[in-house]
Amino acid sequence: MVPMMYWRLWVMMFLQYFTWGCWWVTLGTYIMSHESGTPGGFFSDGFTGSAISTSAIGAIFAPFIVGLIADRYFPTQIVLGVLHLLGAAILYFTSTLQNESQFWFGLLMYFFTFMPTLALTNSLSMHNLSQPDREFPWIRVLGTIGWIAAGWFFTVYVLARGAQGDGIATALTELQQSALPMVFAAVSQVILGFYCFFLPHTPPPAKGQSITARDVLGLDAVKLMQEPSFFIFVLGSFLICIPLQFYYGYTNPFLNGLGVENAVGKQTWGQMSEVIFMVLMPFFFVRLGVKAMLLVGMVTWVFRYFLFSFGDAGARAWMLYLGLIVHGICYDFFFVTGQIYVDRKAGPKFRSAAQGFITVVTLGLGFLVGGQVASIVERATGAGGSENWRTFWLIPAAFAGVVAVLFALFFRDTSQADEVQPIDAK
Repeated sequence: MVPMMYWRLWVMMFLQYFTWGCWWVTLGTYIMSHESGTPGGFFSDGFTGSAISTSAIGAIFAPFIVGLIADRYFPTQIVLGVLHLLGAAILYFTSTLQNESQFWFGLLMYFFTFMPTLALTNSLSMHNLSQPDREFPWIRVLGTIGWIAAGWFFTVYVLARGAQGDGIATALTELQQSALPMVFAAVSQVILGFYCFFLPHTPPPAKGQSITARDVLGLDAVKLMQEPSFFIFVLGSFLICIPLQFYYGYTNPFLNGLGVENAVGKQTWGQMSEVIFMVLMPFFFVRLGVKAMLLVGMVTWVFRYFLFSFGDAGARAWMLYLGLIVHGICYDFFFVTGQIYVDRKAGPKFRSAAQGFITVVTLGLGFLVGGQVASIVERATGAGGSENWRTFWLIPAAFAGVVAVLFALFFRDTSQADEVQPIDAK
């Protein structure tokens, strides 16, 4: 029989990622459908890259909230509930804004509340599991399933509204071009917020302890970069996340622009493959090792962007679909392998600080720079037409390719040896 604790945590993870996937995937389509060149448009050309950068800024500052509040003052489930209810209100209000600066600021305020919840749901789960190393992956996978469900929710919605035949594709396109996904996400987040108050009690782990800026910022982890291999890993992770932001911000408007039906639903194929490759990770990890796994992940990003560059909605649609399906390799082989490598290098004493540090470097700084670069490339290429999109995707493909070559030349995996004697970061 499945323990009741599993069900409680499964619901939390499902709603957490359903909420995010419900609107984040279609944000680029919404913005590009309301750029200044469109009737009644109120966003400037290239604003998509700037908008998606708000999540990166939130990821940079999230440790402050986690370190200062959840670790020392209030139970995790209470902090989660408050953050989600506040975030739902901000997201709904942002969906009504038709001023670019106000919209950007609304997204920023939203991610200041949302990004900390990603770490908090993980920590709450691990605290309440008897064997977190073994059990947590089975909890976290419901997050991926929630993201998949969000993509297919749109189809269910338009069918429930009476769309039939060719009208289904039209209704789906119009829905993705509207602010309604943000409203859906806000409603989901309200439900999640109230649900969090009924999660298992998870007291602050560092209650009563003195707090230092060193602890909150995870500065102990920075000393790990004195080891050349770890420095190359961090630098490579930062650089590869720059072209990665092209995918997260522009895939949906790209597919819709080419006329791919139910683009948001087809994008969930990537999350489905993510589940499959997550299960296969141990098999590959033992046989390939850290460096090969990271390189496979990097090279697959190059391959994906090449497929996007030359694919279309007609005879070469298979290239687009394959580019979506390889997401499991792109994400799992790079991010999950990277987390394992960091864990090995840091050792138990600095594990949390090191994981927080690499999150800031990748999802924070890397995605922040990547969003700005993507915005510049969008304006320079005039992304929209098929030929413009081809140039748009070839640029991150080339960038990722250079990073992969440099990483292959200079990175040396010493984590197996360090597993016995972790780096002293005192």
